[in-house]
Amino acid sequence: MTETNILDTIVSKLIEVAGDKKIVTYEQISDNIEDDYINDNNNIEYILAKLEVNSINIIEEDVFDFDKHQEDAIEKFERIRPLYEKFTLDIKKILQECISEKDIKIHSIESRTKSIDSFAQKAILSNEANQNSPKYKDPIKNITDLSAIRIITFFQSEVPEICKIIEDNFEVIEKIDKNKILEKNNTLGYKSIHFLVKLNNDRLKLLEYIKYSDNISEIQVRTIMQHAWAEIEHDIEYKSEINVSQSIRRRFLSLAGLLEIADREFQSIHDEKIDLQKSSLQLLAEGKLNRVDITAETLKFYLDTHFGSDGRVTTYSYIIASKRLKDIGFNTIEQIDKCINLYDSDNISRIIWNGFRQGQIARFEDTILAALGENFLKKDPYCTEVSSNGFFWKNIYKNRLKKLIENQIDVGKYNIQ
Repeated sequence: MTETNILDTIVSKLIEVAGDKKIVTYEQISDNIEDDYINDNNNIEYILAKLEVNSINIIEEDVFDFDKHQEDAIEKFERIRPLYEKFTLDIKKILQECISEKDIKIHSIESRTKSIDSFAQKAILSNEANQNSPKYKDPIKNITDLSAIRIITFFQSEVPEICKIIEDNFEVIEKIDKNKILEKNNTLGYKSIHFLVKLNNDRLKLLEYIKYSDNISEIQVRTIMQHAWAEIEHDIEYKSEINVSQSIRRRFLSLAGLLEIADREFQSIHDEKIDLQKSSLQLLAEGKLNRVDITAETLKFYLDTHFGSDGRVTTYSYIIASKRLKDIGFNTIEQIDKCINLYDSDNISRIIWNGFRQGQIARFEDTILAALGENFLKKDPYCTEVSSNGFFWKNIYKNRLKKLIENQIDVGKYNIQ
């Protein structure tokens, strides 16, 4: 008989004699009575006497019913989960509105309400210090991620901005900065900032929110690089059916270091781009157009100045327009300035559109068409596309040029240098 089987047999027989409300540990049996039990021909009465003699008492306490504890917790959670689903969506909506108001560009906001299965797995966990008691005595109150939000930013500089929004708009119960913990311990690993929050008093006074007075949500804030590391590490470390080796853990820590460098580099590139944009706009304001490259930002600034601002035009339109200009052969704002100043853009627009003056981007495009003439048809990516779309746009612009020529407009006066 193996050692494990011997211990199982002893425990089983002790339960038969002592009843199911008495507990003896494997360690007590193994250290004190296992050999005696074997030598005395499996005499369980002798073992009980031995336990008494050695002053090792069978522990007098109720065996905690984990299954019942889990069942009761699930029943309660099933009743309140619909409320938590609404709560989570409302928290997400508040955050989205606040972030939008601050004009902070982020990667995403994820949200979830804990599933019944996930809740059940946590509710049945035992206390590490006392295996006969639950980790969560009141799972509904003690499990704090029943509602969870994750905000993923592009850059590190946005993390403190998001944290301030959370602190300004919610009652913060707890804030844990994993970054500072790692820095304090001089280690690498999981980086994120975790909040436990409730709706603040001002919101709880509103009828639509008063029902959430006891609800808590966990909010995590991290960069997209930190998120990538955390998701992959969690998938391999915690969802693996086998124990992860120390060498794999070391490699994960190495990757954490590399991604931290990547985070800093992305931030540096972003900051440099912002500085370049500011510098370009300053050069535009000073009239130094030859030193300003064509970007969505510089094109918008130039067109707002020369054609008047047009709130209907989206950022995406300026991105597309700047790309088309580069494909045609323009590189600087100065080239564009020299090109369109050869013509009266209002007059060009009214000729093409039968007396109607078009918006900013349309007038600009038609003026470029007039200045380049046939060369526009040869270089514009819309016209040179080998497809039915290319044929369609080429005919559109041919007809516009024909109108201009019929109205005595000298088209094609500009050659891109």
